[in-house]
Amino acid sequence: MSRRRTRTRATAVVATALATSLLLSGCVSWFFPPESSTTSTPTEEAVAPNLEKFYQQVLEWNSCGDNLQCATAIAPVDWDAPEGDTIDLALVRQTARGNDRIGSLLVNPGGPGGSGFDFIADSVDYATSEALQSQFDVVGFDPRGVNRSTPVSCYSDPAELDEYIYGITPGEKGSDEWIAAATEASAQFAQRCSEETGPLLGFVDTPSAARDLDMLRAALGDTTLNYLGYSYGTLLGQVYAELFPEKTGRLVLDGAVDPAASEFEATKAQAQGFEGALDAFLEDCASASDCPFTGSVDQSRTTIRTLLDRLDKSPLTNADGRKLGSGTMFTAIILPLYSQSNWAYLRQLFTTVMQGDASIAFDLADNYNGRTADGTYAENQTEAFIAINCLDAREPADNERMREQAAELALAAPIFGPQMSYGDPGCANWPVEAKRDRTAIAAPGAADMLVIGTTNDPATPYEWAVTVADNLDTGHLITYNGEGHTAYNKSNECVNSAVEDFLLRGEVPANDPNC
Repeated sequence: MSRRRTRTRATAVVATALATSLLLSGCVSWFFPPESSTTSTPTEEAVAPNLEKFYQQVLEWNSCGDNLQCATAIAPVDWDAPEGDTIDLALVRQTARGNDRIGSLLVNPGGPGGSGFDFIADSVDYATSEALQSQFDVVGFDPRGVNRSTPVSCYSDPAELDEYIYGITPGEKGSDEWIAAATEASAQFAQRCSEETGPLLGFVDTPSAARDLDMLRAALGDTTLNYLGYSYGTLLGQVYAELFPEKTGRLVLDGAVDPAASEFEATKAQAQGFEGALDAFLEDCASASDCPFTGSVDQSRTTIRTLLDRLDKSPLTNADGRKLGSGTMFTAIILPLYSQSNWAYLRQLFTTVMQGDASIAFDLADNYNGRTADGTYAENQTEAFIAINCLDAREPADNERMREQAAELALAAPIFGPQMSYGDPGCANWPVEAKRDRTAIAAPGAADMLVIGTTNDPATPYEWAVTVADNLDTGHLITYNGEGHTAYNKSNECVNSAVEDFLLRGEVPANDPNC
């Protein structure tokens, strides 16, 4: 098992990774040469004097690609002490193509740790439809600690990050030896993050990012926030609505995260979600000519569990010397499960690994982890993912409790439960305290919000969307009956129409359209 934390990223970035990196050679966009430089006109709303330089900052937009403009904003490291050090926040936008511009639409792809900048710069047509692009300036941003914004940094040497992500933890999983080794590796990682990142490491929490979001809204010149958040981005949207209900405009939360779910509850729900997606894949695989499985779905499940156990005992060696254990194989499996359109890669993965070839498994795991062909990392998504999660909420590591939870996970999800257990050591030695309690969010006083849930979403289970819509005072559920992680602009016209009617015209469906 790899040494990194075992909870998966709930992110649309992962869902689009194969679509943008393996299936498409690049983004497709219409070419309208933007102005070489333009500036924003911030709102003139009243804020505390020590916040004026942030809320009233003028953003300078410069051309940075076909129909794209880029800018950098500043934010305080600590919003409670704004006179202190500042950080940079990277933004990219595609300006509205039509003449009936509504304002800005800020988009977050999830994670935590996903790059909203790259999401829009590389795949704006995946993130949003032509209808939204016509009337909104579509704005992508890297949250604090992420990618092009002032980043969390832990390992400057990619080989060290390789060892942390892909290294094989000694001992039998769940044994005292294994837990001790995993705890030591996580403690070393945490220490290096503290040394390399400095004070920012204590301020990459979601509430701080939500305060950044409100400042960006004002600097862009929007009196209220229009927002499209995918996966973890739905948590950021909910926290924003809780902190700034009077500033909410039209918020869409697609692939909703339940802010009250405990770490174990979230892990169990995700394990069951991915297991359900795997069953759907196996049912579909039976009719494919290149399916590596024979027999029933249950027999195929047994084959996969046996394969994972075998990789624990005898990892495969990749051409570059890295060892394929069950942890990396698990990562390779779940990536194609985020979208039904990528199941062909899953068939290829199982076929090659069963033949003793680890190359496709590492290609998929590297894609998930942002590792490039030359062994470097294109982004800091792993470091940011861990840093933000450890600040949002965590539980102390307790060996006996972890073993009890591991047994429950194995019963709830026999294939993936064992792979997702024993994650507590990842944050147990984190050098800064958590900043957010796991509680339900009602956001009284906020404007209407759409909450989208997919019935067989592997990463953010449908039940979370139901719960979030119920808990929000102004939440409205949109159900998509189907497969995959998140639904807008990738499912059907029913979902798309509901979202676009809301974002473009403020129309809220009277009832769940049950798409």
